[in-house]
Amino acid sequence: MADLFNLANLDVSPVSGNGPGAGASLSTGDMRRRFNFGDRVSELSIAQDPFFRFVSKVAKKPTDDPQFKFTEKRGSYHKRYAYVMGFVSNGVDEFTDAELDQSDAGAAVSAVGHNVQLYMATDYKSQGNIQNVFGNTATDVLVGGTGTRPEFFLAGQILKVPVSDTAGGGAGTTNGYHLVKITNVVPSLTKDSKECVRVDGTVIKFESGKNELAAFTSNGFAPSGDGATDEVVVDKSISSLEQVRSYVVGSAHAEGSGYPDTWQDQPYSTNYGRTQIFKTSLAMTNTAMATQLKHESSEWARMWKEKLVEHKFDIETSLLFGTQNDTYYTTQGAVDYIINYGNQFSLDTSTKTADDFLDDMSNYMDPRYNNGTANVFFCDTAVYNWMHKLGGYFSNNVEISSNFRSDIAMTGKKKVFGVDITTFSTPYGDMNVARNIHLDGTNVKMLGIDMKNCAYRPLVGNGINRDTSVYVGVQTLENSGVDRRVDLILTEAGMEWSMPESHAVWL
Repeated sequence: MADLFNLANLDVSPVSGNGPGAGASLSTGDMRRRFNFGDRVSELSIAQDPFFRFVSKVAKKPTDDPQFKFTEKRGSYHKRYAYVMGFVSNGVDEFTDAELDQSDAGAAVSAVGHNVQLYMATDYKSQGNIQNVFGNTATDVLVGGTGTRPEFFLAGQILKVPVSDTAGGGAGTTNGYHLVKITNVVPSLTKDSKECVRVDGTVIKFESGKNELAAFTSNGFAPSGDGATDEVVVDKSISSLEQVRSYVVGSAHAEGSGYPDTWQDQPYSTNYGRTQIFKTSLAMTNTAMATQLKHESSEWARMWKEKLVEHKFDIETSLLFGTQNDTYYTTQGAVDYIINYGNQFSLDTSTKTADDFLDDMSNYMDPRYNNGTANVFFCDTAVYNWMHKLGGYFSNNVEISSNFRSDIAMTGKKKVFGVDITTFSTPYGDMNVARNIHLDGTNVKMLGIDMKNCAYRPLVGNGINRDTSVYVGVQTLENSGVDRRVDLILTEAGMEWSMPESHAVWL
């Protein structure tokens, strides 16, 4: 420990002049120096503070402003979907019945070539493509809510509309689809208190007898799945939502036709974070410093090691559990951010099964929103043990049964930046799992963090580096007349969090 930090070079112990610990004077040169530890502080007690270790090594991005702004960007090409919220029936807007029965030349829509007029709404905000995340209702986006109006529908597109032959599909699932070629789009509408557009088109694929349109609250197809009129989708799995989404599935244009209309998304949103000032001091009388003790002769040197670890401990726990507050100058921790904005799942080791956990992973690791290439999972001790039992080499992993299961396999252990990592192979990619003792005894059982979408932001600007530094001799006998020495460890840094859909918490 002492070698790593060259404590002797920092003059953390009395200088030997008349023998060890004989009360020699301190180096006045050191009294005027600031020692920037930077990355070196993360070398201490790695196993105790794995999250700080990771973010300080792979996600450090200095800031020159204690309130730092940043931009989030989300693609939209995979989000060209909407929900059918209504249609025109015999010239009248219909929002309460799911049966598509618009008259076309005196007959109900029942064949290829007939016309439809559909009101379409979606569940993500156009500005920034901000979406719902699984299990989180704190910032939910309602279907047709403010700022959600779909902008991507164009004439010439092919729209796949999920349908069923019975209301609610019997089991609440769709069992077919119509294809509609869009001929006209009426934009910027508000119908049934929802922001929407009207899509006019011609049926080019029709499944006989299946006129029950998905996404209506009255027939059990609503994204909420419970007939609720607000149509909140945050607590629904991807698989259940996909059943009721109408997707653009290409375009079709006549030979010799001109160029089509176009659309432009607004993929960017902005956010901000702030730094927090961490201070740890060490004070000792010169008498105590000069006293030679048993076992560890210098009490000053011993306390220095303890205070460095204490300082790092404070940073780790703040980066986990802190909350952003501009009044009190605090930064946002992982738990606070993910609980408020990220994916939420439940985990009780006494009842959670491998099937349940795979369902969680399928929702969390949807490749359209989270490719999982930089995810690290931090869990408490109980879950760490449970994961190893769940994905053991033979006990639970290779199950000689009709299923021949090997869904979750423990494929090895390694050290990454000095942190013990267990790798579990799942159908949704490798999980890199680390134990974090600071989660023990809390309601947080596991955190899934995408290291690409977070950053450790130490304040560095105008030639001043506020990353972890040691200020030697902030008080001495020479500069204050007080017969003691005070040194100070100071860090000013904060966390940047972005793309909440790429982070998850299990409670």
